[in-house]
Amino acid sequence: MSATNPFVHVDNVAKRWNGQLGVENISLSIPRGSFVALLGPSGCGKSTTLRLLSGLELPDEGTIAIDGRDVTNAAPSDRNLSMVFQSYALFPHLNVAENVVFGLKVRRVAAAERREKLHRALEITGLLGYEDRKPGELSGGQRQRVALARAIVANQPLCLMDEPLSNLDAKLRASVRKDIKKLQTDLGITVVYVTHDQTEAMSMADMVVLMKDGHIQQAGPPEELYYRPANTFVAEFVGAPPMALIDGAALPGVGGAARVGLRAENVTVAEPGQGRLSCTVADCEFLGSETFIGLSHPAASGLTVSLPGLRHIPAGEKMEIAFSDKDLHFFDAAGQRLADPAGQPAFTDG
Repeated sequence: MSATNPFVHVDNVAKRWNGQLGVENISLSIPRGSFVALLGPSGCGKSTTLRLLSGLELPDEGTIAIDGRDVTNAAPSDRNLSMVFQSYALFPHLNVAENVVFGLKVRRVAAAERREKLHRALEITGLLGYEDRKPGELSGGQRQRVALARAIVANQPLCLMDEPLSNLDAKLRASVRKDIKKLQTDLGITVVYVTHDQTEAMSMADMVVLMKDGHIQQAGPPEELYYRPANTFVAEFVGAPPMALIDGAALPGVGGAARVGLRAENVTVAEPGQGRLSCTVADCEFLGSETFIGLSHPAASGLTVSLPGLRHIPAGEKMEIAFSDKDLHFFDAAGQRLADPAGQPAFTDG
């Protein structure tokens, strides 16, 4: 679907509790078949937004439409969606097969159809042969796959996921992350996925919606948030390491911006007397293929240079760095993005 006729449309939605802000002025257009990540720190409003989409909360203002139908005040059961939760929400006394088809039994789906849908869902999620096991006999990753299988048999065009991988260890998260993305692509469903983990959001989503304090800071493809952050919050939240921010007064001749942003991959080590900034080494972080050298400078925060392989440079050693103006990002005193001195954005596609 085009952006003018979105599958999910949220228009100026607000939710408050006893006058306290939950979310404010939330507007989103989500195309059919897309994978959208709601990203942000704890308390930013991303789970509240998901609950508003699901019908578990009703908005104080604004409207929500799914597939062209106004569902602003509709019950969750009337929204044609499925949900996958952080807690798995499995019945401990039921086996895998019974957990997966529980909703179908409640809706009185015929036994033959239940068996067919169960087999397909277990095949897709790699759970064939586990039908008779109870949740307590499964690993965390297998329990999450049961929850995914239950969402698959529901056969709904929209699936909402609330931090489904946060209970898994790092290696398992990476594995299940690929499973979820493949499922979404193979089934052609629309997924709205809540996470505080930028790696999940950037690697899985077609569109990332970054939130802070109940407001959307920026929504767009992952590469747009990375290469063209709308403000300094986006710049520092997206990317590992985050974008460094430099006082504009420390960089004369770059357009008079209050703050200037710089990514680690755009920083190079310069010969003494040839750099644009003279810094002090603060720390080294070895990651296998590269080492991140953290630098300190009185007019900058988060300065990092990436060097290939293993490098160990003692803390306190002086290091001069260089960078090109074309790689700089410019922000005003309020932290909002500016055009570069030539009037063009610092990032262009291609």
